[in-house]
Amino acid sequence: WLVIAVGLVRAYLAKGSYHSLYYSIEKPLKFFQTGALLEAYLLNAKYLPGIVPSSVVLTAFQVMSRVFLTWAVTHSVKEVQSEDSVLLFVVAWTITEIIRYSFYTFSLLNHLPYLIKWARYTLFIVLYPMGVSGELLTIYAALPFVRQSGLYSISLPNKYNFSFDYYTFLILVMISYIPIFPQLYFHMLHQRRKVLSHTEEHKKPE
Repeated sequence: WLVIAVGLVRAYLAKGSYHSLYYSIEKPLKFFQTGALLEAYLLNAKYLPGIVPSSVVLTAFQVMSRVFLTWAVTHSVKEVQSEDSVLLFVVAWTITEIIRYSFYTFSLLNHLPYLIKWARYTLFIVLYPMGVSGELLTIYAALPFVRQSGLYSISLPNKYNFSFDYYTFLILVMISYIPIFPQLYFHMLHQRRKVLSHTEEHKKPE
């Protein structure tokens, strides 16, 4: 993720504009975000307890939704790749993951700076809505092109007697954010109160 961050900064300095920076980090983004499936799998297989202390359900949902955005929307609908909303979620993901993996690394070394812990449980307040906004705006921008091209849709009649409308599916995905986002966001707020208040208690002189 640091590679992606450096790529974004270098591309911005070279172009002097933040528009269409996606193309400068497209390949590493696809590689690293798809590679996150391994983390979700190992968590589910209980190979990472104590190393990555995350909820299996939350991690799997987050990883799958990001992989979906990366491949099934941004990669598949070329027209949205120049949208500023793509940069919005890429920046949010990148900062979030750099902080998250730094948190895990320092925790394993038993030397976790308070600044890293604070960033892990505070910056999401801005980064999470920022990422979700970018994801939703990107899916919304893809809708007209999906409808026009019939991307991934299956029409009747066919030998399987089955139909699928990818356009409608994307709308349902957008609607699913309504119940899911508040749950995840308030879960993180609860974690923040618990972790940071616990840290403050330990800091108080006896």
